[in-house]
Amino acid sequence: MASTLFSLITLFLAFSPLSLQIIEAEAEELRSLKLNSHILQEFIVEQINGNPNAGWKAAMSPRFSNYTVGQFKHLLGVKQTTRKELRNTPVKSHPKALELPNKFDARTAWKQCSTIGRILGQGHCGSCWAFGAVESLSDRFCIHFGMNVSLSVNDLLSCCGFLCGSGCDGGYPLNAWQYLVRQGVVTEECDPYFDQIGCSHPGCEPAYPTPMCVRKCANGNQLWSQSKHYSDNAYVVNSDPYDIMTEVFKNGPVEVSFTVYEDFAHYKSGVYKHITGSVMGGHAVKLIGWGTSDDGEDYWLLANQWNRSWGDDGYFKIRRGTNECGIEEEVVAGMPSTKNLVLEVADVDEDVVSF
Repeated sequence: MASTLFSLITLFLAFSPLSLQIIEAEAEELRSLKLNSHILQEFIVEQINGNPNAGWKAAMSPRFSNYTVGQFKHLLGVKQTTRKELRNTPVKSHPKALELPNKFDARTAWKQCSTIGRILGQGHCGSCWAFGAVESLSDRFCIHFGMNVSLSVNDLLSCCGFLCGSGCDGGYPLNAWQYLVRQGVVTEECDPYFDQIGCSHPGCEPAYPTPMCVRKCANGNQLWSQSKHYSDNAYVVNSDPYDIMTEVFKNGPVEVSFTVYEDFAHYKSGVYKHITGSVMGGHAVKLIGWGTSDDGEDYWLLANQWNRSWGDDGYFKIRRGTNECGIEEEVVAGMPSTKNLVLEVADVDEDVVSF
């Protein structure tokens, strides 16, 4: 009896409010230590490069040489789209009648489109969701209309508001495309990206606030309304790899989202698959092609927006056909619209028939 009573008292003390407060404080201290530690770790590089089955090489990327885990996590700005939203969105699939090449690269397929091969920098704002959408639409304007135009991430980031999410604190790729349908985006010349330098010096503040929506071109000779370019629609591509490949082959690059782990920050070359480290967050990038490595690993080819100092000159490959890190789950895109293009045509030749 005494033994049972002693056990009950011990159990009570272990889970008393004071004890729980101490446990929570210790847990919070551990979380804080984790967030303030460096994202790049030599032991991760050694673990990846020492694994003969990894399929990719790791390095201490200069892009994140001064970044803490907390700063790195802030770049990963993809919020989870609700199932209801996805159910109410058109899903695009393609008849399996087209024989696709074993290797495809949008940069060489459409050499005339300079935007496809650009690697941009999101600075230290969680704006990846906006970059993936605007970059893909820019490419598609060139592919389908022959227009080499760079569209404004800043417009989408600052003017979409709560409908797209929280600006530099993250957003929804699908909602970004819906904004491109409803409101369109101006050119990069009209509204340049606010953070071209990014956070590089030790101890600098990682979280720039979302820029204000001004709806006025930086170039005083341009009008905001006349600079707008629109998407005709917004849709989700069926997650079957064949449908994704066909979509890119026929219509151009698409925006994809995936889960980022600690080891991804160390990617240098090869076909990435998650090997080690904790979940950091969700990230959106532009998918531009596919292929198979010399080791027989099928991959997707993607352009990131972490500048050329990260990864394989700014690009990376990730395992294809296994939904690695959720890369094939939420592929979003839209077709460029002729809406408002009459203004650009009219500037060239007033006698040209408008779209």
